[in-house]
Amino acid sequence: MDAASLSSPTAPSLRIVICPWLAFGHLLPYLELSERLALRGHRVSYVSTPRNLARLPPLRPAAAPLVDLVALPFPRVDGLPDGAESTNDVPDEDRELHWKAFDGLATPFAEFLAAACADEATRPHWVVADSFHHWAAAAAQDHEVPFAMLLPTAAMMASAPRPPSEIPEDDPATASAFEQAAAAARAVPRYEREAMASFFTGHDPSSGMSTIQRCTLTKERCTLTAIRSCVEWEPESFPLAATLLGKPVVPLGLLPPSSDGGRRATGTNGSAEHATVRWLDAQPPGSVVYVALGSEVPLRVEQVRELALGLELAGTRFLWALRKPSGAAVLDADDADMLPPGFRDRTHGQGMVTTGWVPQMSILAHAAVGGFLTHCGRNSLIEGLLFGHPLVMLPIIGDQGPNARQMEAKKVGLQVAREEKDGSFDRHGVASAVQAVMVEGEARRGFVAGAAKMQKVVAGTELQERYVDEFVQQLRAYSITASATDDGNVTTAGPTSS
Repeated sequence: MDAASLSSPTAPSLRIVICPWLAFGHLLPYLELSERLALRGHRVSYVSTPRNLARLPPLRPAAAPLVDLVALPFPRVDGLPDGAESTNDVPDEDRELHWKAFDGLATPFAEFLAAACADEATRPHWVVADSFHHWAAAAAQDHEVPFAMLLPTAAMMASAPRPPSEIPEDDPATASAFEQAAAAARAVPRYEREAMASFFTGHDPSSGMSTIQRCTLTKERCTLTAIRSCVEWEPESFPLAATLLGKPVVPLGLLPPSSDGGRRATGTNGSAEHATVRWLDAQPPGSVVYVALGSEVPLRVEQVRELALGLELAGTRFLWALRKPSGAAVLDADDADMLPPGFRDRTHGQGMVTTGWVPQMSILAHAAVGGFLTHCGRNSLIEGLLFGHPLVMLPIIGDQGPNARQMEAKKVGLQVAREEKDGSFDRHGVASAVQAVMVEGEARRGFVAGAAKMQKVVAGTELQERYVDEFVQQLRAYSITASATDDGNVTTAGPTSS
């Protein structure tokens, strides 16, 4: 079957189950994917837990009739706070308990899938889930439903540590890919390398499984892999992914939110009336660096204070969405204990610090914002570059380090200088990076130009929609889209299971 017939409006619609990891950095973009599939006429079952589903933004009216929000009961685990369903709800010391609860979703997911497969009218053509979901892959395999594994960034895969025994000796092309990945891994600073190794190889006592074991089991059971990326975003790393995995890799594109803020979560105040937006209204165009480091892995108190002093020292205007530091005691209502003594008074005319919800998309879209100090989480990178903002980069964990090195190589911005041993930074490193990116001059002009190039990729609607179309074509090619034969038997256009 050719590509034209696979993408034809008259081709049968698909039924797709999407089950993202329990973190909003995964839940939101894969809700975006679900809507885009629904807008193409495909029915999506979006599977998560009750509280996570309740906190999602409303579905777009045109997509809502074809997206079913499926709530799996979140297992109770002794010691895990009630309602701690997303990683954002879970203190560091309770991560292992959260993994245990996550594994407890295996049975309700298997029951959901069995019920769906009992009727040909509801039987899914595909299950799509994150790389930790080995139990979802097993259930799909049991019911002979093709399974697609959602991947992290190609840059992170290339940077991940690998034992020498994995490197092939008899295939020059494959060996070359592994050598390139090894070079990327050597560029990882010590503090990040140690954290990455702990993340991949550390065992969860409740299951005895490491993250890498979960991902390996999922990969072994998948038909293909899908990645929220594209070759235009990471041309150095993306071509390595299929070779490193030994599986077909299908790009989803970047799934950027709509630039008008249509994908933002709702807050207690309307975005236009939010205090941060009103403050920005009073600032000169392009003068403010927006500072937001996410909520999943907050900084230690002493590093928050160095960041504050660095912003003060830089002398540029700033808007800071500050999160509570890790390991901090209960703080006063005004959160003054997070910041250096006298900081708010000294920077009263220079910046604004807020600790509540902020309308990030509205802030990034504001004409007063001229740069973004970010932890380089994938969502934040895409949102910042959707508006062409040069970056000050302060990665903390996971794919953020590889993302930052990737963007620095593209001259989109500059990383804050760090200590190789522990990843710490000081006010002088912060000030230097902020001034380079924000103060008008040759350096800033170069970063603005680099960000503008990446903006064309992120905001290229035709390009990004084409990737979703091609993803659908791949799903059809691997599933049951071929026509019935004369005797009534169905001929498949590709393998239906791994």
